[in-house]
Amino acid sequence: MVAVTNQLNQTLNQQVLAILERCNHINHLKQLQSFLTTLGQSQTNFYAFKLVRFCTLKLSNLTYARFIFDHLTTPNTYLYTAMITAYASQPVHASSAFSLYRDMVRRGQPQPNQFIYPHVLKSCPDVLESRGTKMVHTQIFKSGFEQYPVVETALVNSYSRSGNDIGIARKLFDEMSDRNVVSWTAMISGYTRVGDIKNAASLFESMPDRDVPAWNSVIAGCTQNGLFSDAISFFRRMGMEVSDNIRPNQVTLVCALSAIGHTGMLQLGKVIHGYVYRNGLDLDSFISNALIDMYGKCGSLKEARRVFDRNSKKRLTSWNSMINSFALHGQSENSICVFEEMMRCQDHNIRPDGVTFISLLNACTHGGLVEQGRAYFKLMTKTYRIEPQIEHYGCLVDLLGRAGRFEEALEVVKGMKIDPDEVVWGSLLNGCKIYGRTDFAEFAVKKLIEIDPNNGGYGIMLANIYGELGKWDEVRKVRKMLKDRNAYKTPGCSWIEVDKQVHQFHSLDKTHPRTEEIYDALESVVALH
Repeated sequence: MVAVTNQLNQTLNQQVLAILERCNHINHLKQLQSFLTTLGQSQTNFYAFKLVRFCTLKLSNLTYARFIFDHLTTPNTYLYTAMITAYASQPVHASSAFSLYRDMVRRGQPQPNQFIYPHVLKSCPDVLESRGTKMVHTQIFKSGFEQYPVVETALVNSYSRSGNDIGIARKLFDEMSDRNVVSWTAMISGYTRVGDIKNAASLFESMPDRDVPAWNSVIAGCTQNGLFSDAISFFRRMGMEVSDNIRPNQVTLVCALSAIGHTGMLQLGKVIHGYVYRNGLDLDSFISNALIDMYGKCGSLKEARRVFDRNSKKRLTSWNSMINSFALHGQSENSICVFEEMMRCQDHNIRPDGVTFISLLNACTHGGLVEQGRAYFKLMTKTYRIEPQIEHYGCLVDLLGRAGRFEEALEVVKGMKIDPDEVVWGSLLNGCKIYGRTDFAEFAVKKLIEIDPNNGGYGIMLANIYGELGKWDEVRKVRKMLKDRNAYKTPGCSWIEVDKQVHQFHSLDKTHPRTEEIYDALESVVALH
């Protein structure tokens, strides 16, 4: 009798798995669920697990997966793992992952295991920041899973994502008995998130073995923190260590292209484009967008447009990159034409977003298209219901300021729902310089000093304005204030690529190894005039 029952169960198992392989719609799943209910198998964890996994992985329907889960009287650990994993994989559902874990702990049965804790820890920083991580850490310690490498790595990652707990993350990392490449990468990524590239790079250099994600963590970290030359240096080193296991992937190339776009190293960008083409990666939309952005920032607009046109499946990011590329280089009409082309696109899923309108407003600013710029701002807020951010206000104030319409610019500032920042007041100040409006300039600079009183550049601007107005007593007061506060002035910076190497220069900086030659050449050029 037992043998017959086992055979029937095995037959049903095969039947259920075969049906699931052919399912592609929620209605098919519901039919299978009804079939199992009629057989009295609705509470069987094995079949419930298969249904839940199908819902989350193939249908991406977490709502119905939770519906199935909630109607089980005694879900086992595998079912909890399936639901928590599905929730944790999507940041928008992080709170659901944490609350389901909390319910599991309160019920007492089944107990969380080493497979559940990493997914719960992944959701903690998005829900309760470090407090959530510490709560789960306590439970891990009580349940005896703190020595499992996968749990230790998840703890390091969770603490490092909380920002203020990077020290705790490093302490846990140092105490790990079995550090693997994943744990090393988690710690490096933690340092890059808080902007500590020095420790990130030091840790990277200490790694016994490196894989592609490890290289990506340090390259992406440098790029995200504005250390573009360092990012390119690491990328070149990775290229020298290329093997079957170490080859630049999509993330590597996107980060490298972003750094190249910021440094203007067009030749290296072309080399990467060749690599992309040879390896059949040119159809990848993320890489395509990165190429458009890189060529656009380097001023190679024909190449940017060529890559854009070759992309048959253009996403909004592609359109935004192309619109912005033209806007950056003052080609206002081309920028607007691309936008209008996008609006005529048959793909109804493509709608302009806040980034689109920043690029459009920039294009209007460079082209002096005041009325068109105002019309786009109205289109954004009224038609598309996009809440203006500080960048949109900055562009609009810049547009009006360059046109000499200062009263309107101030009205925009007064009507802002957020506090104006340095970009907004700086944009107004630029317009004042063009038109010699020292009255508005004085007002704007005072606002800038309120925001950043230690920025000596603003104080110098104010002293110069007072000098133009003949207010010499005020000039002396400002200079005394700068001296008392020990205010700094951010030095100007520029760079140039020579023989595949980027040389960076700051104002009054004489640290370059060939400084004497540079100044001798500069004096020779000046002497010719």
